[in-house]
Amino acid sequence: MHRRNFLFALGASLSLAPAAGWALDNQSASKLIDALVGDINKAIASGKGEKAMFREFERIFSKYSDTSYIAAYAMGVEGRRATGAQKKAFSNAFQGYISRKYGRRFREFIGGRLEVTGVRKVKKWYEVDTVAYLKGQSPFKVTFQVSDRGGKERFFNMYIEGVNLLLTERTEVGAIIDRNKGDINKAIAELKTLG
Repeated sequence: MHRRNFLFALGASLSLAPAAGWALDNQSASKLIDALVGDINKAIASGKGEKAMFREFERIFSKYSDTSYIAAYAMGVEGRRATGAQKKAFSNAFQGYISRKYGRRFREFIGGRLEVTGVRKVKKWYEVDTVAYLKGQSPFKVTFQVSDRGGKERFFNMYIEGVNLLLTERTEVGAIIDRNKGDINKAIAELKTLG
């Protein structure tokens, strides 16, 4: 398993859930990522079968992901002409697509873990650095970007050794939209079958 696949899978499952009463700062950003990493590590170590692991991955994605932001970013300029109903349908289809796409790889993560190593403020968000340890590979850096825009603390992007998750997904989703000649409804239907 390539480290990029592992971490894009992980990134696709992540976003920080709201923490009642916390203002976003170094400590809360780090604490939220610690909790998130704990859930991921527990799922990885569970040894569950593929279907159960997929359900767990989807639960984590649903719990932590800022789906609407990530999906809107992935949709790109096509979102300007999409109706509200199409945007919602796209977001739901995108969440399922990401869960299927990476959830099937969850079993390959067994024996891996993430550890939080530092946090810093950047503009209006925080970056939380982690080190990923994947069986049979050298440790490598993963950086999560955390924001509380919209009133909720959430992970909205990640970098895996400098590779940007949001840009990667925008490219892949853009190719799906292009294959469907810009027809958003057809792209949504295709997303529902992929992963």
